[in-house]
Amino acid sequence: MANIYITSRERNADIKVCAVKKERDADMSFWVADKERNAKDDAKWFYVDKERKADKTIFWVDKERNADLKVYQVTKDRYAKGRF
Repeated sequence: MANIYITSRERNADIKVCAVKKERDADMSFWVADKERNAKDDAKWFYVDKERKADKTIFWVDKERNADLKVYQVTKDRYAKGRF
């Protein structure tokens, strides 16, 4: 599962993530699930409100060079692919 918590502190994050504009530039294409049970793998995310509920804690960065992972958000779950 990919329960994701977004932290406001870089040092608390498991991974630094940057959104890219083109899917071909991404390391992972992710889809945001509306229910926790639909977040079945790394590329299908469900945002949680508590850090203790998360599988991964992420910190969004603006620049690709500062990111550990470049991601692209897709609109359909079948297009989601990639791993942390």
